[in-house]
Amino acid sequence: MLTPDSPNTAPQVPPPTGVDSAAEWQPLPARARTLFLLGTAPVAIPFAFGGFIFTRVLDLSPLLAPLGLIVGLALGLWIGLKQYRYTFWRLDEDGLAIRRGRMWQRETRVPATRVQHLDLKRGPLQRRRNLATLVVHTAGTRHSSVAVPHLDAGDAERLRDRLGRQIDHDDDQ
Repeated sequence: MLTPDSPNTAPQVPPPTGVDSAAEWQPLPARARTLFLLGTAPVAIPFAFGGFIFTRVLDLSPLLAPLGLIVGLALGLWIGLKQYRYTFWRLDEDGLAIRRGRMWQRETRVPATRVQHLDLKRGPLQRRRNLATLVVHTAGTRHSSVAVPHLDAGDAERLRDRLGRQIDHDDDQ
């Protein structure tokens, strides 16, 4: 379970003003960083290929082509690292919130009353690192599910159980 004292390289983001500060924004575990970097391979590879082609089209020195490849790959990996560092989640009495991004910040709020069902997904790399993706399916057709990738497996199970109890509680009333 994540605590304020647990070592993690992601910065703590203070809650925005006017929001219940009892439920703090939680960063993703440090062991999720590698999966974010691997997840940007579809972006990093075209950047690397583009850097290679750019140096060849401009008819630059053949020695610069590998440099273009390296710079493109580094740019793609940098994007993955930024995605990891600026992804946070929190659960409060109203529901689940996910915050992504730094300059263009997106915050997705899923009220507990809109939750239909919950899934936990664990790929082989996630199982190896004790991580899981929580998928929250909501009422509606457009954007009807929200995924929180690479959570600590214990946190993902607790989130699923707590949101599930809120669904059951709402059904009883």
